[in-house]
Amino acid sequence: MNLQDTKGSYDAVFSLGSACNPAIQFQRLNLKRFTSSPLDWNYSPFLSDVNRLLKNKFNGFMELKNMRVINDKGVSMYAEEGVFVFPHKGLHKPIKSYLVLDTIYNIFSAHDFPIIPNRNWFVTYPSFKKTLNYRIDRFLDKVKNSPSILFVRWVANYQEAVELESTLSQITKGNFKVLILNPVEGLQGVSEVNWGLSRTCVVNVPNDPNSNVTWDYVLNGVTLTN
Repeated sequence: MNLQDTKGSYDAVFSLGSACNPAIQFQRLNLKRFTSSPLDWNYSPFLSDVNRLLKNKFNGFMELKNMRVINDKGVSMYAEEGVFVFPHKGLHKPIKSYLVLDTIYNIFSAHDFPIIPNRNWFVTYPSFKKTLNYRIDRFLDKVKNSPSILFVRWVANYQEAVELESTLSQITKGNFKVLILNPVEGLQGVSEVNWGLSRTCVVNVPNDPNSNVTWDYVLNGVTLTN
């Protein structure tokens, strides 16, 4: 599938990671019909883990017993729906957050658990899990019942893409397409790559996941249905 084939109107556009950048760009380009989906604000280094998560329909995802704090120094910031949270008006430093790993799926939470002095990291876990379960249920419902969906992923290899197509074909009823962006150091523009997959378009892009120019180019012509 080439990039031109991805142009069109979709009932939903979903991010499959690897970080927050696709979801941020969807917000900017008015391609988010719903509030966040379960993979919008996590970090999933490997699509193979996301494939396993989708295949398992998120069973056991981010269960407290499987979560480990990887960094408690505040390397990331606490956010709600992708927006950094500030402690008080007039203060310009957002609240720092723990970096927490789901050891079963190898997916990181970077923005969900605020660092609160003299409190355990998991003090906010109940509200986090309630929100996550809501996002999962809605995501699975939309994936199952939407007539047309575009899934977007930053970083994947060929075998992962093959597996993703197979997995999505099992959990969707409607038409779906996949757009994969693979960053290449030193690349100046966007170049298409033919992996010979019927539902997946792959493009090599400059190694800057925050580049509006790149996202404007690859998502040009992609809209949501009315």
